[in-house]
Amino acid sequence: MRARLALPLALIAAISVTATACQSSSGKAAADPDKKDGPAAASAAADYNPQPYEKIRDGGTYTTVGTFDDQGNPFNVNATLTAARVWAWYNAAAITYSPTGEVQYNPDYYSDVKVSVEGGNQKVTLTIDPKATFNDGTPIDWTAIKATWQANNGSDKAYDASSTDGYDQVTSVERGKDAKQAVINFKGVNASWSTLFTTFLHPKAATVENFNKAYVKKAHPEWGAGPYTVGKWDAHSGNITFVRNPKWWGKKGKLDKRVYVNLESTAAVNAFKNGQLDYTSAVDAESLKQVKGLKGTEIRSGGSPFEYSLYFNTKSSVLSDKAVRKAVQEAIDRAQIAKIQFQGLDYKEPLPGSAVLYSFQKGYEDNVSAVLKYAPDDARKTLDAAGWMPGEDGIRVKDGKRLDVGYTLLGDDPLDKATAGAFAAMLKPAGIHLVIKKADEADFSNILSERRFDLFLSGNRSMDPFGARYLCDFYCSDRSSNITGSGTPALDAEIRATTGIADLDAQAAAVNKVEQKALQEYAILPLFSGPSTYAVKKGLANVGATIFYSPLPETVGWQK
Repeated sequence: MRARLALPLALIAAISVTATACQSSSGKAAADPDKKDGPAAASAAADYNPQPYEKIRDGGTYTTVGTFDDQGNPFNVNATLTAARVWAWYNAAAITYSPTGEVQYNPDYYSDVKVSVEGGNQKVTLTIDPKATFNDGTPIDWTAIKATWQANNGSDKAYDASSTDGYDQVTSVERGKDAKQAVINFKGVNASWSTLFTTFLHPKAATVENFNKAYVKKAHPEWGAGPYTVGKWDAHSGNITFVRNPKWWGKKGKLDKRVYVNLESTAAVNAFKNGQLDYTSAVDAESLKQVKGLKGTEIRSGGSPFEYSLYFNTKSSVLSDKAVRKAVQEAIDRAQIAKIQFQGLDYKEPLPGSAVLYSFQKGYEDNVSAVLKYAPDDARKTLDAAGWMPGEDGIRVKDGKRLDVGYTLLGDDPLDKATAGAFAAMLKPAGIHLVIKKADEADFSNILSERRFDLFLSGNRSMDPFGARYLCDFYCSDRSSNITGSGTPALDAEIRATTGIADLDAQAAAVNKVEQKALQEYAILPLFSGPSTYAVKKGLANVGATIFYSPLPETVGWQK
């Protein structure tokens, strides 16, 4: 769980566009409850040794922990952060973002981009580089944009699409002046349209069969494009090697090889210490202690585009009772959970107030505190009112059923175990028995997609700065990406109404208002973000704490 975020890619998003280092624009970010002088917002600092292409030497290998995921198509609902990262090394990176969220068009794919509004409707014209070609020789043209839209717009329910929001606002994708120009027509205005076409599908990959199944533990470099392609894809070991792509038309990749080594997250630190890896996450005080000060290495730390939350399966027998969900949330001391996570890191942040907005972003509001307080006494009263009465052993009972709530724990990470133990200790005085159930890290995709959990602590990472369109993926009752299964049709309608708001500030305000209602389903409890801290070998360029920035693969390498 610590090495890879066990959430569908639809949830890997955040909202807003402007990051501020010291405070939220509203001034209403909640401070650390135990520190009156705590920060008003989490850090938005970046630390990744940014270097221009010309200052990176040719050659070398870059090795990290990683493997191919069960679902390697990042547009699929069952894809994760791992899939998105692997995909980016052998497929188009047509649009990226700066650390603070400014849009960056890659001219090797989109040589010109024009956005206009006519009669209240937006039109985006993408002119595609004449040399842009998929590895199988198929020209990258307007049909790739159309195929990506059709697979993701929700009109054909057979596609297991991660998110249809935004795509469903497009009324047509048409050929422009020639095949190398795509004209995208919207109903209304979509300020975050760039998130829809940061990458795209080969038309052959966009059939229902291939969209859903072709990338299951497989790569399709023939449908890819970019400075690198697959050199070796080892289904037995799980290791992956990318090499320079001879069919690439842009600046050549600086690295000879990009290697992913399939190791458990707990083994990554030792592998880094032994020189096997060039980069690893330092996720807690113990791992930071082990990697800090190693010869030839350095620590890079900055703001975090991650957030970890506790997810409640509202379809499980015990958590289908909203009163139980509310009581669990009232009994959990989020500040104590954050202390456990950050112990020894010399790091503070306000408790997160939203599942989709970060405290360092413009428009953020503390929506959690608006609807929920840490109140163990209230938790007991909530259960009393719902008919859950204390049994002889203190555990509550209703209609002969004990209040046993499962908590799925992935892997053997000591910090995760400590967190699970803390949850159990917090819930026991309220009469809730937490049953900790161990599972293998490799099973997380199935655990989520099949909802084989009661409570599950999991994280999401923002891959772009326009996450307002993902609000529905967290909270809409009819979305498979909503792993809690919570929501109502009436709430769904309110959520969807926010996607059509053109002004980003007004959209953020509407999202805050609706999220406060959604949080009263008591199905998601934001817990912490933490810093993005990494140990890297000195000289590694454009790697580290990047916030929203995803460096182009050809710019990653070793500084001259």
